[in-house]
Amino acid sequence: MMQEPQLTLADVPGQPLLEVDDLHIRFAGEDGPVHAVRGVSFTLGCEKLAIVGESGSGKSTVGRAIMRLHPRSAHITARRCRLGGTELLSLPERQMQAIRGQRISMILQDPKYSLNPVIKVGEQVAEAYRVHHRLSKKELRERALGMLETVQIRHPERVYDLYPHEVSGGMGQRIMIAMMMITRPELIIADEPTSALDVSVRQQVLSTLDRLVSEHRMGLIFISHDLNLVRHFCDRVLVMYAGRVVESIAAADLDQAQHPYTQGLLAALPRLNQRQARLPTLQRDPAWRDASTVGVAA
Repeated sequence: MMQEPQLTLADVPGQPLLEVDDLHIRFAGEDGPVHAVRGVSFTLGCEKLAIVGESGSGKSTVGRAIMRLHPRSAHITARRCRLGGTELLSLPERQMQAIRGQRISMILQDPKYSLNPVIKVGEQVAEAYRVHHRLSKKELRERALGMLETVQIRHPERVYDLYPHEVSGGMGQRIMIAMMMITRPELIIADEPTSALDVSVRQQVLSTLDRLVSEHRMGLIFISHDLNLVRHFCDRVLVMYAGRVVESIAAADLDQAQHPYTQGLLAALPRLNQRQARLPTLQRDPAWRDASTVGVAA
């Protein structure tokens, strides 16, 4: 028997889905601790929040910390890292396992490395639900087929019995979305989910993700390096440099960014309608690592 949708934080007026306050992450290095994330703070409601920055800026590190996927050697502290009333960082691992996949899901960059190559894709989608709910094999199959259809996969019965190497990159990413969405989580963390896709397939995947997040009133953290993509897809943008949030701004207002780092990233973007002999080079100021955040709003 299919279970009815549960009440989530999205149904509580004024209650943020996620609160992160003063998050710090350190890793052990050969020359001493490496401070990878420095005092990151933000809140998330039923919206699409982008975290952008160069490689090594700490954006994926923040996403994995929320999921508690870092090795035990990582030193993670925060005044608050709360999903609703649940403090994630202090939870015993057994309770955190119940939250992963059920209340928070993460879509990774390349399905070729995320899907098990020796298990049929439909069985993997069904397994994501079976971990948290007890259903018969028939009911699990029906739910998985319904989810494959929801993410706009044609002929889901045929695709159910395929192995990961038999599907295209775009279909593989939609299968990953189906796996992560089948439990109807409150929060989705998408880490570069379209970077391995061509432009037309990328738009299809983004449209599917946008529709699902809107219909089910979820929060989305969209980790990316593509400013042009997030300005059209997301509601707000956090810009990270050297582990610190240097600016928070509405995605539609990116062209009015105040921080010189954000301005430099925007200036370095190639433009089809503006001929340039040479793209500007991003200039970095070491003081940005310690300076107060510019233009931050929750």
